[in-house]
Amino acid sequence: MAKQDQLHRFLFEQHAVRGEMITVDNTFAQILENHDYPEAVKTLLGELLVATSLLTATLKFDGDITVQIQGDGPVKLAVINGNNLQQMRGVARVDGPVVAGSSLKQMVGNGFIVITITPNQGERYQGIVALEGETIEECIDSYFRQSEQLATRLFIRVDVTDGKAIAGGMLLQVLPAAKEDSHDIFDHLVQLTATIKGSELSTLDVKEVLHRLYHEEDVTLYDPQSVEFRCSCSRERCENTLVTLPEEEVMEILQKDGKIDMECEFCGSHYVFVESDIQGLKKEQNQQLH
Repeated sequence: MAKQDQLHRFLFEQHAVRGEMITVDNTFAQILENHDYPEAVKTLLGELLVATSLLTATLKFDGDITVQIQGDGPVKLAVINGNNLQQMRGVARVDGPVVAGSSLKQMVGNGFIVITITPNQGERYQGIVALEGETIEECIDSYFRQSEQLATRLFIRVDVTDGKAIAGGMLLQVLPAAKEDSHDIFDHLVQLTATIKGSELSTLDVKEVLHRLYHEEDVTLYDPQSVEFRCSCSRERCENTLVTLPEEEVMEILQKDGKIDMECEFCGSHYVFVESDIQGLKKEQNQQLH
């Protein structure tokens, strides 16, 4: 049985290295729930979800993070939005056939990863990395090599079998105060962590996982943080979008369909507006302008 979706932070007391371990089985299932993706695309979204959640946990502020893949292959876009509360949502846009077992390159073609970090206070940051690795894990590692001074490694484990999806992962990062010789220790810990299996992350207690991997190390485990699916769509957001559209366009849709049905591509929620709703929005907008 899968554990509750949680992020666990831990620290190697004898070394200047920190770690994270995460399971996102339920969150992953909810992201997939309203979509009929090919299995390879499901796996891709799961890998992005794990990566985004682990990255979010490395940030030292309140705010949002978006990790998206764009390319010229059949998968035009795959994106995960998250925040410091570990509230996640995601979607993929598929335009063309994706066969079982497709590689990242076969799905996305020539593309790149865009990582956008938006603090609630402070400046927005965006990093772009070409999709040159064979896997999401390799691409994110490449991002860290390019953009961070701190040695960082991700380990992503996703499996989609017979409709059942499990997803989890781990992250190791050298602390800023690390001495020069810490990198040898870090490489050793990376080799140990690379042996982790997805089934172990999904079914074993976190203490057991840490003991199996690092039984010779002194590891401090901190209280976990819950991870959940949460969509930020709302009727108000749809209203704000509608008032920015040309009036002729809105009226044309109303005359043709009798209503405007706005569907959230992340969660599948529908927000329906009829003509009286639109008139009310226009009236409200005019009152605000005068």
